[in-house]
Amino acid sequence: MVILGIDPGYATVGFGVVDYAYGKFTPIRFGAITTPAGMAFPARLEIIYGDLCQVLDKTPPAAMSVEQLFFTNNKTTGIDVAQARGVILLAAQQRGVPVYEYTPMQVKQSVVGYGLAEKQQVMEMTRRLLGLEKVPRPDDTADALALAICHAHCAGSLLAKYR
Repeated sequence: MVILGIDPGYATVGFGVVDYAYGKFTPIRFGAITTPAGMAFPARLEIIYGDLCQVLDKTPPAAMSVEQLFFTNNKTTGIDVAQARGVILLAAQQRGVPVYEYTPMQVKQSVVGYGLAEKQQVMEMTRRLLGLEKVPRPDDTADALALAICHAHCAGSLLAKYR
């Protein structure tokens, strides 16, 4: 199963395409979509949408795994991230890709086995599970890959219930 993990943002959107088959993870493609800070916000959303559409079209996933939006102290930042999330969800919907959302705690539990794990632990386990030499940078990319791994684990346990 090919899974696209997305760590949403408006300055940086991490993405990671992972194939999960027979209990093994294979990284296919990963990176970050970045937008210039001085650019008008609608133009930043357009970049996110366009670049993500290219990722979806080049490597069509069976599912998209996205970090659930959590409320921040800075309402402006939260609203901007929510808008970026909107174009991300739109791109998936237009291509018929089902979207699954996970909290940071669910990702930590799934990847490390402990819901209160430190960020570095999650990044290192993600690196190991994918057989990478280094932890992917920026952090948003590693987070996106962890989200893809999380969905593989969760989808597997969901499917097992119905066998």
